[in-house]
Amino acid sequence: MRILVTGAAGFIGARTSQLLLDRGDEVVGLDNFNDYYEPALKEARARPLDEHPRFTMVRMGCEDREGMAALFAERKFDRVVHLAAQAGVRYSLENPYAYVDSNITGFLTILEGCRHHDIEHLVYASSSSVYGGNLSLPFSVNDPVDHPLSLYAATKKADELMAHTYSSLFGIPTTGLRFFTVYGPWGRPDMALFKFTKAILAGEKLPVFNHGKHSRDFTYVDDIVEGVIRSLDKPATPNPDFDATSPEPGTSHAPWRVYNIGRGGPVELMHFIELIEEATGRKAELDLLPMQPGDVPDTWANVDALRTDTGYEPSTPVEVGVPRFVEWYRSYYGA
Repeated sequence: MRILVTGAAGFIGARTSQLLLDRGDEVVGLDNFNDYYEPALKEARARPLDEHPRFTMVRMGCEDREGMAALFAERKFDRVVHLAAQAGVRYSLENPYAYVDSNITGFLTILEGCRHHDIEHLVYASSSSVYGGNLSLPFSVNDPVDHPLSLYAATKKADELMAHTYSSLFGIPTTGLRFFTVYGPWGRPDMALFKFTKAILAGEKLPVFNHGKHSRDFTYVDDIVEGVIRSLDKPATPNPDFDATSPEPGTSHAPWRVYNIGRGGPVELMHFIELIEEATGRKAELDLLPMQPGDVPDTWANVDALRTDTGYEPSTPVEVGVPRFVEWYRSYYGA
């Protein structure tokens, strides 16, 4: 297949692109290499992809309407994996317009491309942030997601609604994946594992919010990418048992699905820090801080629907994943 992967120089996008190439697909990657975090890291992720004969990188943002329309018309994709987005909960308080440009306008260009070019299946990144103020654990796709706590979360819920509209009106199979705290080698510098490892190795204090009373469904990147590709290979279909008088939030009369994609179990933040200490051989100095605006205390994914429909089975515990990241970090940065 010829597959468009947006955000192909990103953490999840680069790994997804590589595995699609490994199995024989042709991949067109799209990324704008912006400076939300160090572009050099994105360039390093993209370098091995650029050397592959079945890979092409297009340097452009998804919000470029004319450019995206031309790309879809020229390349004739079979399927699309849309991972490009303005990420980060806290940054959405500082630069809200970036989230509308990338996550709303950018997603609309993807939907329009799929509409006009008979795309077999669109898989796109949503987020566990859509659960917002929901305190019922584990989070289920059948839970309501009507109370987002950040603009980032609101844009991701908007993506799910926009996808449903296009699936309903135009019959485009779409699958949204609500990612839960992805970590691993080549990860993003704004994520906890990266920041904590960097601080511990530099002998700096760790900023630990909510006084460390967080838990997260930390999910290793290879498990996430396996789920992305399994989802891509199973185009969404209408739910034949869908009851419009009592609609369930995770399925539809249209070829539309949303799934949680996570490890399927929470890890206490303090245990996560202990694993980093063990892997680095250093003791962390903690700066305990209050809860940040837009943050949530706990996340935990119910992944039963994804497991049933695709065979998804995450297999990497944090006791294995954290040391792998620390080893990569030390190698990449010479730390």
